[in-house]
Amino acid sequence: MLAEIIRLEESGEATLGVLRIDGRLFCLTLELPDRNNAPEVSRIPEGRYRCAPVDSPRFGRAIEVRGVPGRSHILFHPGNTAADTRGCILPGTRPGRMDGRRAVLESASAMRALLEAAGGREFDLLVAGPGHGAGQGA
Repeated sequence: MLAEIIRLEESGEATLGVLRIDGRLFCLTLELPDRNNAPEVSRIPEGRYRCAPVDSPRFGRAIEVRGVPGRSHILFHPGNTAADTRGCILPGTRPGRMDGRRAVLESASAMRALLEAAGGREFDLLVAGPGHGAGQGA
């Protein structure tokens, strides 16, 4: 399985993207803005990573993003707004707003679907900006 995050929109508050699995649109993602990969306050850099399902003491079943330079414990886990993450990736089924903040909604159901798609196996994750998806020559 190849998963790709294509980042589409960034504000000083959050980064909104889409997650494709094997070239097909799967869900939305919400991350922190780019703050030079600083731990707990920044999204991860563009690149290719290895992911694996893990059991998180805080979030239950989650997916760990491995090999992020200078970072550890980066997860896909449920959450809605930038206030729900310290550098992790939040999946959601649709965009929205919560308490006036940019959000992804129905995150728990998107996370369950992502875990099901992973099927307990490791997989590759490609993270890119607009126009850099695998179907576009990356």
